[in-house]
Amino acid sequence: QVRLVESGGESVQAGHSLRLSCAVSGFTLDSYSIGWFRKAPGKEREGISCISHIDESTYYADSVKGRFTISRDNAKNIVYLQMDNLKPEDTADYYCATVGVLFRRCVVLPEHGYWGQGTQVAVSS
Repeated sequence: QVRLVESGGESVQAGHSLRLSCAVSGFTLDSYSIGWFRKAPGKEREGISCISHIDESTYYADSVKGRFTISRDNAKNIVYLQMDNLKPEDTADYYCATVGVLFRRCVVLPEHGYWGQGTQVAVSS
């Protein structure tokens, strides 16, 4: 059975850091690329980062580039999202999901239908 379980979300002040985890079971991280998405109240879902299962290349949306870092631990089957210098506009529910691949690189669009349940991040000014 495939499961993606996010954790690590909490309430912090602006400028602080958080590390989100996406624990995967049912497949190994060399099978599917994983992406992080977020959904803020009143806004559309945004794909913010992904990591390719083929060559571990990464992608970041402009909104998080330079502040967030995606990585994976193949031994633990966990994908991390290190979030530094958090801003109030980063407040959202964060989800991990399987994403697509194009020319070996991940594309932060959902594919295969596997999603986690989400973890909440709140950043106060």
